[in-house]
Amino acid sequence: MQLLTAEEGMMAVRSARGVIEYACAKKPKPALSLTGIFREKRGIFVTISRDDQLRGCIGLPYPVMPLAEALEHAAHAAALEDPRFPPVRKDELGVISVEVTILTVPAAIDGDPEDRVRHVEVGKHGLIVRGMGTSGLLLPQVATEYGWDAETFLDHTCQKAGLPGRCWKHRNVEVLTFEGQIFSEKPTGGTV
Repeated sequence: MQLLTAEEGMMAVRSARGVIEYACAKKPKPALSLTGIFREKRGIFVTISRDDQLRGCIGLPYPVMPLAEALEHAAHAAALEDPRFPPVRKDELGVISVEVTILTVPAAIDGDPEDRVRHVEVGKHGLIVRGMGTSGLLLPQVATEYGWDAETFLDHTCQKAGLPGRCWKHRNVEVLTFEGQIFSEKPTGGTV
């Protein structure tokens, strides 16, 4: 899977910011000349933060639509539809920061469930835990931000799915890893 360039990553961030500003304040979306990579199907998450606290995070873990469409869908949903938070308000637009994570295709960790922890690289992998009729996902940056080791990361992903912390050791629970390219902006709306 081809990686985005730094310039394409900043295009993704500007596009996400434009969707959020349009959704919350009807500001015109920026006219960006997107490259061909935005026509490829990709998984994506858009994360909105305020004062270094999560304010919204929604995405599509699998490549089900072209990146440009997935980006628009995820940005709109992160701003207005994350059930954990009230919708982003117009007066917050100057103090939120936007982060875009472009995902590789998730792949199952095969083999003995007890050995899964050895296949998780903190700082590189994001996780999906699926089983018992539910699933949970944590992006690669989450474990790094909290200083978790691989076992703690697996436990928290189980909990995100609404399952017991050690569920990743069960054969009837599937654990998948993916990687993410992370692009973000400063809280003032500038890029880093």
